[in-house]
Amino acid sequence: MGKHAMGKHMGLRFPITVAIALACLLSFGQAQDGPYPTHAVRLIVPSLPGGNPDVLGRLLAERMGKDLGAAIVVENVTGAGGALAAVMEAKAPPDGYTLLFGDTGAMAINPVLKSDVGYDPIKDFTPITALAALPTILVANAKFPASTLAEFIKLAKSEPGKINYGSAGIGSIHHMTMAIFADRTGLDVVHVPYRAGTAMVNGLLTGEIQVAWSGIPNVQSLIESGRLRGYCISVLKRSASMPTIPTCDELGVKGFDVATVMGLFAPAGTSPKIVSRLQAEVAKVMREPAMTARMEQLGMIMEEDGTANYVAFIKRDIERYSAIVHKLNLRVK
Repeated sequence: MGKHAMGKHMGLRFPITVAIALACLLSFGQAQDGPYPTHAVRLIVPSLPGGNPDVLGRLLAERMGKDLGAAIVVENVTGAGGALAAVMEAKAPPDGYTLLFGDTGAMAINPVLKSDVGYDPIKDFTPITALAALPTILVANAKFPASTLAEFIKLAKSEPGKINYGSAGIGSIHHMTMAIFADRTGLDVVHVPYRAGTAMVNGLLTGEIQVAWSGIPNVQSLIESGRLRGYCISVLKRSASMPTIPTCDELGVKGFDVATVMGLFAPAGTSPKIVSRLQAEVAKVMREPAMTARMEQLGMIMEEDGTANYVAFIKRDIERYSAIVHKLNLRVK
């Protein structure tokens, strides 16, 4: 084929290619602006079945699915502290049919703790709404010779490097909460990472570690039975499920407010109309008395202003964890 013939065919191909691309964009825009949803929605949850995010995610999926008129199917994707689930969401089409039940670990801790998580928490997602905060309680083995938070701080300062604390792994919220707490109070305590929160609690009971920050459901019955001692809760408001546990702020660690915040995300570029529809449905479900009661049982605190300031909150969270990770040289390559 001569150069003129090739040039002729290339000339025809270019407008055809452009026309196809424009048609695809037009159909995509129509799909985003048309009825939603028309088929099942996939909700990626970075938790094993039965974990707090999974329980809340399934409750939300069941109620929202009825109101939306389409099933919301929960898919549990675990691994890398929520990073695998976040990568899947970031790569999904921005059509509202793949949502992510994201949390502080995936959106704030992992991106600053690890050199390459495979996604940008700000650029690759459309935050829909915050859902709930999951605080932790600073707990100790009942035989540990410190009955109050003040006594624990005093003892830890008198014995630097001798008290062990546990976590559910490097970079977990338990680890980060103690790192921030120790930095604020001037403590030198030794980190003992476990593979999961249940193993960490077992370490507390056996005395392998002396203290740890733990989610309320994992330790509530143990505190109530006297096997563990609860010092304080990690947020500024007492938990409805354990109202006798004071806040750290009340006990003198002013302004201490650290928790896993869970929220709903879509891929970047999702239509504002779809986002608004999902925001309205979530707000309606989260206000239902049955949902509120279940969240209290799980030790969760509903994020009442879940939509307006969520992006700003994520950015502040990233800055906070970035500061402690760099200060204590916790970054993982």
